[in-house]
Amino acid sequence: YSYSPAAGDGGGTEFSTAYEGRITGVRVYEYPYYGYYYNYLNGLQLQYNGNWTALVGMNGYGNEKEMTLFDNEYFVQVSGKYYSGYVSELMFVTNEGRSFKVGQPTGLSFNFYPTHDGSELRFLSGRQNGFALTSIGAHWAVFNNNSTAS
Repeated sequence: YSYSPAAGDGGGTEFSTAYEGRITGVRVYEYPYYGYYYNYLNGLQLQYNGNWTALVGMNGYGNEKEMTLFDNEYFVQVSGKYYSGYVSELMFVTNEGRSFKVGQPTGLSFNFYPTHDGSELRFLSGRQNGFALTSIGAHWAVFNNNSTAS
């Protein structure tokens, strides 16, 4: 097990997407801040074995973007940027080399990856303030198909 400490300013309420099973998809809501060169990511959900977690943040203002993973595909890297108090970009990379990017590349960069071979993204945590994500961290572990514990 390893943890990539949260990046971002971190205002608001804590969240965790921890759930049973393997991550099979990701959905992000992006708020385009018209007239400016940056966006906010104001909502996030992970899918585990076909079941979506509760929405973190909100989806009222955002454009929904989604990626579904193939069988035996999993996330091995999460990177992005944060700017002016909010997460402005996220990119997820899989063991198959596919990537999913949402947001705008504005602000300070972060790059999360597991420290142990064979580990994959198990869940995300951080903070949100009811409008957008203010920080995000990643939790990694080897997925054991025979149990819910990793």
